[in-house]
Amino acid sequence: MSIVVTGATGALGRLVVDELLARVPASGIAAVVRNKEKAADLAARGVELRVADYSEPATLAGAFRAGDRVLLISGSEVGRRVPQHTAVIEAAKAAGVAQLAYTGILGGPDADFALADEHKTTEQLILDSGLPYTFLRNGWYTENYTANLAPVLEHGAVVSNAGEGRIASATRADYAAAAAAVLTGDGHLGKAYELSGDVAWSLAEYAAEVAAASGQPIAHTSVAPEAHLAVLTGAGVPAGFAEILVDVDRAIERGRLAGTSGDLTRLIGRPTTPLAVTVREAVTA
Repeated sequence: MSIVVTGATGALGRLVVDELLARVPASGIAAVVRNKEKAADLAARGVELRVADYSEPATLAGAFRAGDRVLLISGSEVGRRVPQHTAVIEAAKAAGVAQLAYTGILGGPDADFALADEHKTTEQLILDSGLPYTFLRNGWYTENYTANLAPVLEHGAVVSNAGEGRIASATRADYAAAAAAVLTGDGHLGKAYELSGDVAWSLAEYAAEVAAASGQPIAHTSVAPEAHLAVLTGAGVPAGFAEILVDVDRAIERGRLAGTSGDLTRLIGRPTTPLAVTVREAVTA
């Protein structure tokens, strides 16, 4: 039996593997990757590599073993995730894994925005499969904002159509720690965790944190959805993805990413990383 992390060379996957290595021997960890070369550092640390691709179901036949605990990290290709996830679920069922944990989205079946659709479908597919499951319904990553600070600092503005909506974000490292806790602990089967930061903040407050960390005046400007879409596409964001971002901001305005259940803190045994810390690290990087 191994603890298996799919998408292990991605931003979240690598952090999950790091967390696992701090908890269990490397010999008990397997990383499902598309490219062995990109995972050479994981192999050097003693992690078993299993090469497979969500988009090539035949490659997944050898990705899992009976009794494995598996983390299915949701694919990054919006619009293609349902067939990709279906292939993983079917391979996991055929192998007889002991647990399939899935990184979904905050709110689960109640999430009413377009980005949640594929996650909701995937959760239902897992339920229909009969596999022992754990749903990790991740809220927004703080890095969704801090990874794109250059235009904010250049223009002195955070632009959205989220109004005064609040976001209970946490860092990828926080969510990775939760995944590792679920994969290495007991009592998590059949559970759905609503994972989010301890404190919900507004984009005006985010702008103030960036201003404090950078020493520059930064303001939040909330515009109409159509205007925000024009800003995003004008900056080179593909139209389809820009529409998703605008729709997410509508959800933020409705309070859909503001929930603070406390599940994340309980799983990781510590407070989630404060917004100010992540902003300061990003500004000074």
